[in-house]
Amino acid sequence: MATAVRWGIALGIGLSCAALEVHAQAPKLERAIDEQIGVDQEARASQGRVDQLDDETQRLLSEYRRALADAESYTTYAAQLEAQVQSQRDEMVEMERQLQEVETTSREVLPLMQTMLDTLEQFVALDVPFLIEERSNRVETLKKMMTRADVAISEKYRRILEAYQVEMDYGRTIEAYEGQLAAGDSVARTVQFLRVGRVTLLYQTLDGSETGYWDADQKTWVVGDEYAHGFKEGIAVAKKSRAPEMLIVPVPAPQESRS
Repeated sequence: MATAVRWGIALGIGLSCAALEVHAQAPKLERAIDEQIGVDQEARASQGRVDQLDDETQRLLSEYRRALADAESYTTYAAQLEAQVQSQRDEMVEMERQLQEVETTSREVLPLMQTMLDTLEQFVALDVPFLIEERSNRVETLKKMMTRADVAISEKYRRILEAYQVEMDYGRTIEAYEGQLAAGDSVARTVQFLRVGRVTLLYQTLDGSETGYWDADQKTWVVGDEYAHGFKEGIAVAKKSRAPEMLIVPVPAPQESRS
């Protein structure tokens, strides 16, 4: 019993000492806990700063990559612009060369076209006198066109060639038309003309009482009623009311060419 008491007393004393020790260490423990809490808070704050810095780093990295892509795009665009500018420079050089050629061509072609036009005018004046007003007006229109600055040289040349083509076509067609005939001092009369190419030009009064033809040698109109039947046949051919066939018309004798 005594031993149990002693153990009890000893245990009580031990617990008391432990309690006193714990009580003595409490401030240190609290400080340790506070320090640990502070460390944890500082760690969380540091981690927050690290996370923030990581986000900033990622943002800066993204901006850097975008800047690199933009720089590459601008470099490519600048190279394309430089190529376009060089192409435009080459085109300007080529245009300048072409302008110089056009100027040279103009100096050479314009006199040629004027000569062609003068020749055409002379030809119409000396040719068989058919459609005189129409053909003369065509030449006058071309002469006025030659002085116009708003008409391109190519268009002037085309129009002159077109007039030449029309004159060439007269040589292989048959045509009937009405017009005024003034022979000598007589009053002009309305007659019907028949043109057979450039070989023959005949006329007949509207009542059919008189038939005549242009004498290319004498440069005058000659009455030739013996050609009245041929005239009527030629009119039928010109109007396409009958098939072409041999016509009896006056043909000037061939002349020896003079060089």
